[in-house]
Amino acid sequence: MSIWTFGPLDYVFSQMGANNGKLYGSEGKGSSSISSDLSSGTPSGDVPKNATPSEEGLDSSPRTRRTPSPGLKSSSSSSSAASGHGRSPSAPERPRPGARPGARSPAELLPDLLLLEIFSHLSSKQLCRCARVCRRWHELAWDPRLWRALRLSGEQLHADRALRALTQRLCRDTPHVCLTLETVALAGCRRLSDRGMRVLAQRCPELRHLEVAGCHDVSDQAVFEVVSRCPGLEHLDLSGCSKVTCISLSPEGCPPSAPPPPPSPLPPSLQTSIRYLDMSDCCRLEDEGLRVIAAHCPRLTHLYLRRCARLSDEALRHLAPRCPSLRELSLSDCHLLGDFGLREVARLEGRLRYLSVAHCPRVTDVGLRYVARYCPKLRYLNARGCEGLTDQGLGHLARGCPKLKSLDVGKCPLVSDAGLEQLAPCCAALRRLGLRACVSVTGRGLRALALHCAQLQLLNVQECEVAPDALRFVRRHCRKCVIEHTDPAFY
Repeated sequence: MSIWTFGPLDYVFSQMGANNGKLYGSEGKGSSSISSDLSSGTPSGDVPKNATPSEEGLDSSPRTRRTPSPGLKSSSSSSSAASGHGRSPSAPERPRPGARPGARSPAELLPDLLLLEIFSHLSSKQLCRCARVCRRWHELAWDPRLWRALRLSGEQLHADRALRALTQRLCRDTPHVCLTLETVALAGCRRLSDRGMRVLAQRCPELRHLEVAGCHDVSDQAVFEVVSRCPGLEHLDLSGCSKVTCISLSPEGCPPSAPPPPPSPLPPSLQTSIRYLDMSDCCRLEDEGLRVIAAHCPRLTHLYLRRCARLSDEALRHLAPRCPSLRELSLSDCHLLGDFGLREVARLEGRLRYLSVAHCPRVTDVGLRYVARYCPKLRYLNARGCEGLTDQGLGHLARGCPKLKSLDVGKCPLVSDAGLEQLAPCCAALRRLGLRACVSVTGRGLRALALHCAQLQLLNVQECEVAPDALRFVRRHCRKCVIEHTDPAFY
């Protein structure tokens, strides 16, 4: 079987396979069982019918089957030279002893549909390696049905060049556009720049899922190119893209002095289809940028803004009226957000299911009261590190959010047993509870939890002064509960 290489991709994926020696092996030594079968051209156990016992024994030896001894090689080469019938280096190699004429490897006997099914379980890197095995595999590995998703990673990978080569190859049936590629994941490709994003925007109009987390050279202009040329984009992960300040269908982005949008929704031509947006660690995102995002992304259901330290309460005023379908919102470590911002979030009312305000020191019981009153279907609340929360805030949650399943109020020193005694009878469906470093919590509050929340699955009481007897009481009444603690006396 002849080896078939694809030139433009060889250089690109030589970087991608640099650390894959354990997985694939070196190319010159038979990287896998399949490649060994392909290189051998026949099963190793086949012996011609007219073989003598000595020949059969010689063929069954792995040493003679793969690498003849130096004595045999020298004697054969000298006899060939003496007879004047030595082979030229370019002459085809003779079949090995024991190989039947016309025999094929097991991989060659597989039909195309079965090989395609096998290839469908391979990653993008593995498919490119398979494309270099032979002509048949080359054609099958580049079947458009195998390339609905493209996943690349590696800080040293030249992502721009890889995208250019791959999309060019996938555009062979539909010139200049790749209609099958819907998912592209390039998380951690630090060498990705606006040039690579522009290639995606121009050649992948059917893109629906894009992840470029940690790509620091991606800017607002690149994001504009993608969202304007890929109208079906629904999932966008820009976490860690420090140059991105907003998402807009206007080429100018969000200038500092941009006028506020009209109260009515923007025309459909200026609205994106994005439903999932992660802009965590986008340190340049400000209130104006979030206002533009809310105006141009009205279909948002999941929004994550962790560690966007420049956002204030004013930014949240635009979320509820502009994004009425929002179900999950994360504002962790946004230190400028407070109770006024939670009042604006509460305007989402019954649609909100997930809310995280962890380590927002300005959040107090007042903001929690707004959320509990207007968001009765809330399932998940993370308020860890909000030191202004007290037992009164837990009382608001108990009365307003009876369907709560996960609650984290760790590192809230003012939360005590009284708050847990109010929460437990009303939130019987509670599955996970975080009380880490709540120094005022004792065994009394845990006993109330164990009696009313029998479905509890995870309880974190690390750095709490809780007696081992109380922990045993919880374990006895909540059979499936995993207790995270720091008490060496409890086992």
